Amino acid sequence: MEAILTTSLLEDEGAARDWIEASFAPTAVQWQLLDRFAELLVAENGQQNLIAASTVPTLWVRHMADSAQLLALDPEREGLWIDLGSGPGLPGLVVAILSARPMLLVESRKRRCDFLRAVAADLGLSHVEVAEAPLERIATRPAATISARAFAPLDKLIALSTRFSTESTRWLLPKGRNAVKELALLPDAWQRMFHVEQSRTDAESRILVGRGQIGAKQRGKR
Repeated sequence: MEAILTTSLLEDEGAARDWIEASFAPTAVQWQLLDRFAELLVAENGQQNLIAASTVPTLWVRHMADSAQLLALDPEREGLWIDLGSGPGLPGLVVAILSARPMLLVESRKRRCDFLRAVAADLGLSHVEVAEAPLERIATRPAATISARAFAPLDKLIALSTRFSTESTRWLLPKGRNAVKELALLPDAWQRMFHVEQSRTDAESRILVGRGQIGAKQRGKR
């Protein structure tokens, strides 16, 4: 079922920063780290295509708050967080700045991993680990939270990552305008794990929020 939009969209950079302040009450140091990450992201974007150039003027809405809203959807806020296809560290590095929980960034592209490691070192994020390999080659470990901002079609994403899940794992999967359609194509057992949340940064985008583990016997059944 579609979530009902009960809060205003974050329509400008000031609103995005105000929402982060109201939701997480970052310390002065955390604000400095968020600003530094934004600076490093924009600078590196001139060297490799990390984010669309058209989104740089609205970086705080389109990327910073867009990432932070996933942490707001994970009320327990503890345990290992695995960010699949982390790319430039969205949402993983934003979450790692706002939360001390261990963060595993899974990314197969070397240049992006180099950037992720450099940023984690620059910001002193000792609780961040970068796994430079396809997900299939990552050793299985239980995740409290699994996120994937732009990783793979939903059915493939779940099939590849279910071995990291437990009965209490939280799934946070931004799926843009096609979220409901992708969810409807899943086997019934998978669909029942999820509900749909409205994105705070895009009126047409949705986030699939789930909890639980998909066992091998559930796969492919409707």
